[in-house]
Amino acid sequence: MRKRQVVVRREEPQRNVRSVKYGECQKNHAANVGGYAVDGCREFMASGGEGTTAALTCAACGCHRNFHKRQVETEVVCECSSPPSNGT
Repeated sequence: MRKRQVVVRREEPQRNVRSVKYGECQKNHAANVGGYAVDGCREFMASGGEGTTAALTCAACGCHRNFHKRQVETEVVCECSSPPSNGT
């Protein structure tokens, strides 16, 4: 007898706004000789347009985007329908 798994998804309004930025490159260029050296690239700049494979390569250092430090900024959006209280 096979088990059946059902997944129910509810569509809820988006409450968080996320923006992702990629910072300095953390690739260790001297790892093959047992050392530690980074190239000094301070920020990821895509080599190509969004949706292309070049968009994942940094124009400054040539490394893949995964080597760059990921910085996620989350903004909480509140869509409250109740009137503001006057403190009484």
